[in-house]
Amino acid sequence: MPDTPAVIATPRSRVRVPLRFHDGFQVDAELVTFHGLADGQEHVAVVLGEPGPVPLVRLHSECLTGDVFGSARCDCGPQLREAVERIADRGGMLLYLRQEGRGIGLYNKLDAYALQDEGLDTYEANAALGLPEDARDYTAAAQMLRALGIGELDLLSNNPDKADQLRGLGVDIRDRVPTGVFTTAHNVRYLRAKVLQTQHTLPLAALTELSAG
Repeated sequence: MPDTPAVIATPRSRVRVPLRFHDGFQVDAELVTFHGLADGQEHVAVVLGEPGPVPLVRLHSECLTGDVFGSARCDCGPQLREAVERIADRGGMLLYLRQEGRGIGLYNKLDAYALQDEGLDTYEANAALGLPEDARDYTAAAQMLRALGIGELDLLSNNPDKADQLRGLGVDIRDRVPTGVFTTAHNVRYLRAKVLQTQHTLPLAALTELSAG
């Protein structure tokens, strides 16, 4: 379990950015950058709406293929789109973390995709490459939350590891709020593997039926 981060991060800059999505949804956001993040990466906090005493927060790992190019092999793009609207309605922030491919990087992720095309699931493919199933560490995320003065939050996530790591880093999580389920013909096996391997809160029976079909 991670320890409370010893290094204190501080806000570096704040800038207002109007966000526009392909389906027409639009919202204004404040983007915050930071000094002193533990991993040295350029993570960004996207502040949306009017955060209250217990804001809604999502930790969203960067996914070039899903977030930018609309890949149907994962559910990252739809999760990002949903999270921005839900957080804007409630008030809170999305931490956009530079953790491509669950922390293994873009090239390794695409190598893993090639192995998935041969029949391995997303976790088996990482293992076959000699890589961790999930290499993400959320120390920098905890630093960002402290720098923004967040004492308690509701976490928008289907991933119990995010909540467990944040709690281990001293973040007070009142509730874990599930995201929507975004299935395509190309990502059902991927989503099912997340349930079986890392206990994501997704409807396994429905995913099994879709996978079999």
